[in-house]
Amino acid sequence: MAKQNVSEQFVDILVRAGVKRMYGVVGDSLNPVVDAIRRHKGIEWIQVRHEETAAFAAGAEAQITGDLAACAGSCGPGNLHLINGLYDAHRSMAPVLALASHIPSGEIGLGFFQETHPELLFQECSHYNEMISNPQQMPRLLQTAIQHAIGRGGVSVVSMPGDIASQPAPEKSVEHALITSRPTVRPGDEEIDKLCRMVDEAKRVTLFCGSGTAGAHAEVMEFAEKVKSPVGHALRGKEWIQYDNPYDVGMSGLLGYGAAYEATNECDLLILLGTDFPYNAFLPTDVKIVQVDVRPERLGRRSKLDLAVWGDVRETLRCLTPRVKPKSDRKFLDRMLKKHADALEGVVKAYTRKVEKHVPIHPEYVASVLDEIADEDAVFTVDTGMCNVWAARYLTPNGKRRVIGSFSHGSMANALPQAIGAQFTDRNRQVVSMSGDGGFSMLMGDFLTLVQYDLPVKVVLFNNSALGMVELEMLVAGLPSFGTTNKNPDFAAVARAAGAYGVRVEKPKQLESALRDAFKHKGPALVDIVTDPNALSIPPKISADMVTGFALSAGKIVLDGGVGRMLQMARSNLRNVPRP
Repeated sequence: MAKQNVSEQFVDILVRAGVKRMYGVVGDSLNPVVDAIRRHKGIEWIQVRHEETAAFAAGAEAQITGDLAACAGSCGPGNLHLINGLYDAHRSMAPVLALASHIPSGEIGLGFFQETHPELLFQECSHYNEMISNPQQMPRLLQTAIQHAIGRGGVSVVSMPGDIASQPAPEKSVEHALITSRPTVRPGDEEIDKLCRMVDEAKRVTLFCGSGTAGAHAEVMEFAEKVKSPVGHALRGKEWIQYDNPYDVGMSGLLGYGAAYEATNECDLLILLGTDFPYNAFLPTDVKIVQVDVRPERLGRRSKLDLAVWGDVRETLRCLTPRVKPKSDRKFLDRMLKKHADALEGVVKAYTRKVEKHVPIHPEYVASVLDEIADEDAVFTVDTGMCNVWAARYLTPNGKRRVIGSFSHGSMANALPQAIGAQFTDRNRQVVSMSGDGGFSMLMGDFLTLVQYDLPVKVVLFNNSALGMVELEMLVAGLPSFGTTNKNPDFAAVARAAGAYGVRVEKPKQLESALRDAFKHKGPALVDIVTDPNALSIPPKISADMVTGFALSAGKIVLDGGVGRMLQMARSNLRNVPRP
């Protein structure tokens, strides 16, 4: 058997760790690793047009599968392009291994062509970031990187000079048994005892849920029933907790709706479950707060806590629920459910009346039709900006659908590359990229990746020829909108020129049939929908304390514009309220 070189050993270890593909752009120092992938039957090289896409795609794949995913960039500018997608994956707790290939080892530190220092560049967006400077470090260094990414949930970066990648691997290297999944974390008995006493003493308990409630839906519902608690959620918690939830009171935050804000501020015990919700202005300051999170560094960094609980949400509730005393008083829960339904009543028809005649098309209408006709197990990838609003308001979770976006990092242009990673996990599952024209055009080159691999991603393009969320930020700050308009091509014609299915929709009556036809198409498709840039209405009163930026943190902003099928859910929950 021929002796392995370092690249071949590197690829073997990735395959043992469950990596099925590596996204990237080939070139110089990366070539030995790509060649090793070419010769290995257990892994596929996915050629994208921009390394940022590679990192976003790997992050999305990891979020869909829960398994380790991988991306790579060549030396200098190549691996530097990975950084934005890696920040997003890291903040989303997606296990990703990034290979940052490096200039020749003998030239490091001498200002060589394309020289950067990846061990410094990626420090903030990784749990582990080291360079293989000697073949003897393999495979231990790579195994350590993999264990950091999987065990801690996030990014590990391995830098490797091209000349090291081509050298013979050490003959008697130690190969560890690799971890491929994370353990559960159970809180200590003392914390469970304290939390039990606090719940028993409280008259009004509210649960506020984030993405840490993934896999804990049944436990959250059981606990909410026992203590008669309203259940609100952050945007990243929506897909995990809103469906089949008779205690749902909506979402809080900048994109919030319903009675979640009231429920979190009018209780006397607020329990934050698996959420790193960043907008502390929406959290109360005069009620007792408990936070449960698997990452201890997140405990208490958004609000003052009366109890910090380090543990998985599911394991914590499994320990807690049998011990708390059942509550019989539903007054607070029923009042919040009614407030929630009343709040949704006021906006649900805002953009559904006379839609057949409204040109440009209301984006709310587009989102509502999309929600109705998309598959029950569709994966939606959502661009940052106004597409976040439409996804939050109109996509209906059901326990099978997934909604992925740059919800923590807030990057533009994430939807298309994330759709690429999501679609590679299952070509038969419907993947819909909800793209804004600003985000789509930023990484539009990777639409060609869909065509190259015949990936059946459906790009639904909300084309208002503007950076809508930025315009909102400017208006809130008292500034005239400037530099926010885009002069766009006919994106459908661009899609057709690239070899994909493309259709442009300018009238509401054309919308449903255009979407259905695109969804029936077996390959990649783009639906370019001309939408109303003035769809967002601003409240008549805006707090003087509000500041520029997406993270508007002071005061409660109401984004008018409907809430899709959520009113049905709220009405259904109200019907279940016991009558005296």
